[in-house]
Amino acid sequence: MAMTDLLSAEDIKKAVGAFSAAESFNYKKFFEMVGLKKKTPEDVKKVFHILDKDQSGFIEEEELKFVLKGFTPEGRDLSDKETKALLAAGDKDGDGKIGAD
Repeated sequence: MAMTDLLSAEDIKKAVGAFSAAESFNYKKFFEMVGLKKKTPEDVKKVFHILDKDQSGFIEEEELKFVLKGFTPEGRDLSDKETKALLAAGDKDGDGKIGAD
């Protein structure tokens, strides 16, 4: 399954472009711009599984660095600071990874 099977290619392009500058990534705005806020929990889990490159059931810090590339190959890598901020927002139990729930 491709990301564009779930989200609009145009929305993805606009969202990735909006955060193309280093240190500009805002996960709340990004996820809203790509349309995830309007998706069902089932569709959000499908997106999660696409981003979970090693299919471990978790998205670890190393996978988060490349989250924008998970939406489109033209996406940039997140900086260490941006990656840590995204991990902190999604890691509810402090185990250093984000689960599907």
